This record gives sequence, structure tokens and C-alpha cells, in this order.
Amino acid sequence: MAQPKIELDGLLAFPVTPFTEGLELNLDAFAEHVESHVAAGAGAVFVACGTGELSSLSPTEHAAVLAKAREVVNGRVPVWVGAGGGAATARSAVAAAEEGGADGVLLLPPYLVSGPPAGLVDFVRFAVGESSVPVIVYHRGTGVFTARTAVSLLDIPSVVGLKDGFGDVELMTRIVTAIRSVGTQRARDFLFFNGLPTAEVSAKAYASIGVAQYSSAVHCFAPEIAHRFHRALAEGDNAVMDALLNSFYLPLVALRDETPGFAVSLVKAAVRLRGDKVGPVRPPLVAPTPEQLDRLAQIVENGFTALKAL
Repeated sequence: MAQPKIELDGLLAFPVTPFTEGLELNLDAFAEHVESHVAAGAGAVFVACGTGELSSLSPTEHAAVLAKAREVVNGRVPVWVGAGGGAATARSAVAAAEEGGADGVLLLPPYLVSGPPAGLVDFVRFAVGESSVPVIVYHRGTGVFTARTAVSLLDIPSVVGLKDGFGDVELMTRIVTAIRSVGTQRARDFLFFNGLPTAEVSAKAYASIGVAQYSSAVHCFAPEIAHRFHRALAEGDNAVMDALLNSFYLPLVALRDETPGFAVSLVKAAVRLRGDKVGPVRPPLVAPTPEQLDRLAQIVENGFTALKAL
């Protein structure tokens, strides 16, 4: 089963999943939120992933989110969807993604349990099953690969890339080098992404090792800032990147690090501050306090002030 070369260009957007105040899925708000990403220039949308609270969604909700995203996007950009959990859950989600017409799947690590490196490859192989939908494997948490086991992913035809959320640049250098050194066209086409929370903070370091593509949670609430930083990275404009890092990204990360789960909660809160009716997060995630919300609003304001000055 040969896999065609996958093109994912531009900023990769990861929409939040809106809920009502009663924590029910809000597909109307989701449609508006996805449209805002496409209208802002996202190169692709990845729905029901980490920022989209995949772990809190039922299979029915997962399918509904994918269907609504495809309806809204209508072929303008690729629509990828998350999968993960236990082995059987991940396998079912990958199959459902293919059946639902997803352009690809972001496969999150196995739930709770960990195994040896070879077991991670087996997890991916089992989750993919007989499907042919393109899969990007998320390297993080209970799913951290060695360079050798990452090379083994080339033996699974539908796996087209690796997204790093672990944050070890040396390890990622080893993985990129090992895969590229295989020398085949498949190895040359294999995709690598920076998937760390607030990836812009590490974007320069990752670009230097051949991992220039990244996902931007900031695109959810400040796409103008996200796109300006992305352009500066492509142009090697350190002055612009440093200005945005100093005024916006680094203060945002400092606030994010105060509370577990804020990589999602803070993003959703910022989307609400923008006026979108995306509702609360599902537990165990918690909302920012009023004082944290005030600081978040100031950080976003400072970011736009810095952007205007550029």
C-alpha cells in the first residue's frame, strides 16, 4: 500500500471544541470557530485533537465534529482529526476518521499505560489497522520514540509523519537524522512537526534541525499575531520574532505554566475573550480565575500593540 506524498503548508490550526454551559457539544459555535480559522488563512485544520479536547469526546461527538468541520471547510483546506486512547479506542477512531472522509489523522499516545519502544510501534500498527488514511504520530507523553523505533514507522505505509510534543531537541535531531539517512523517497518525504504547547517559543530551535512546521494554538484567538510570527520565521527575521516573543508569547507561556491543563484552558478562555461562544472546558480541565483572565486580556492586548508597531 503506497502512500502519496502529503502536503501540509502554512500554519496548522487546531480549533477548540465548543460546549454549552451544560457541557454539551455546540456544533453551531464549532462551525463558526472553524470558519474563522479558514478565513484567517490556516493551511489546515486539525479538529478534535489536544486543543480540541479529544479525550473528553464520545465517539459520536468525535464523528459529529469531523462531519461538521468537513461541511464548513468544503475542501478549501485539509481537515485532519485526532485519534487516541487505548489501543482499541484508537483503532476505532482511525477507522471512523477514514469512514468520515478525514484527510488525515493525528494519532495521540496510548492512554495511561507505557511500554517499551517496540511496543509503541506495535500500538501505531494496531491503531492504523487496515485503514489507508494518512497518519501523523504524536511523539509525547506515553508515546516517546527512540531514533531506531522512529525509523520503524517507515514500515507502516500510512504513517506519513511525526509530531514532537516531548521537547527534547537532541532526541528530535537524532530522529530526524536517522529517518532522513535511510535515503529512500519515503524517508525524504516523511513529515516532521513541532507540536509543543505554544510552539512559537521553540520554533527557531526546531527550524534549525529541519523541523520548521508547527501547530499554532494562538491561531485560535490571535491569528494576526500567529501569521506574522510564522512569516518572520520563514524569512529569518529575528527582530520581529523577538519582539513578539518578548511582548506576547513568553508572558503567555508564563501564565500557561501556572496551572495544569492551561495549554487548553487558557486558549479557550482567550477565544471567549475575543467574543466567540465556545463555552467552558470539560473536567478535569479548569477555567482561569478572574485575576488570570485579566492578565490574559492584558497579554493579548500587549501582543496586538507590539504587532501594530512592527
